[in-house]
Amino acid sequence: MNKLLFVFILYIFCTGFVQAEPIRLATTTSTENSGLLKVLIPYFEKQTGNVVHVLSVGTGHALRMGQDGNVDVVLVHAPIAELRFVDAGYGLNRRSLMYNDFVIVGPANDPAKIHGENNAVRSLQKIARGKHLFVSRGDDSGTHKKELYLWKKANWKPELLWYREVGQGMGRVLQMANELRAYTITDRGTWMVMRSKLALKLLAEGDAELYNPYSIIAVNPARYPSINYLGAMSLIAWLTSVEGQNRIRNFRLDGQPLFIPTAIKN
Repeated sequence: MNKLLFVFILYIFCTGFVQAEPIRLATTTSTENSGLLKVLIPYFEKQTGNVVHVLSVGTGHALRMGQDGNVDVVLVHAPIAELRFVDAGYGLNRRSLMYNDFVIVGPANDPAKIHGENNAVRSLQKIARGKHLFVSRGDDSGTHKKELYLWKKANWKPELLWYREVGQGMGRVLQMANELRAYTITDRGTWMVMRSKLALKLLAEGDAELYNPYSIIAVNPARYPSINYLGAMSLIAWLTSVEGQNRIRNFRLDGQPLFIPTAIKN
């Protein structure tokens, strides 16, 4: 990105002269389900005068909306797909924003015996060998992409007998897994928000393969002149600023952080 343009955007952001044209943000269900955006967006809107319209969908859907010019900025968590999006010329100024991790949850009696497992691939192999019910988002989200990656590493193709692809967001998938007494993969943030309402238990965590980074990307106005590029860049600038990063860091549930900011090194 041109340095002078970026300095100008920072200037208008800091001085409050960003026009109040709505900013269309396509983001993952995890940032919505966790309640993070309900905390962050009002601060941004108050400081800048912009209004943010949040569209909560899976990462794959969010990137397609950006590719079609239907949103101004995307906040997603699928690094390979993000890089393809930028390399194809659909997005600009991809910035690392934060991370959390994925965990594997399942029924309290844990028939697959994965409790305490810190190897995600081995956990999935145990579930598959025992043909224990597993609920997949099946929606091309970042969580679904991670799950498919792990099944591939496990050298296992899930079978319809025990594998359910439901095409739903994370919150609904957790509810379905709970009803079916099944296993599933979830981002930790959504799990922490919903766990008190579920009989499911957190059974496997801690594998580096479960790392879950989030990035924010402006849609390229050269492809779609109607894009609110200045609004998108002001949102990116605020979320990656000291204040935005501190608000992400301070977003907690029961004293535990749900996301760890990455734009500014401590």
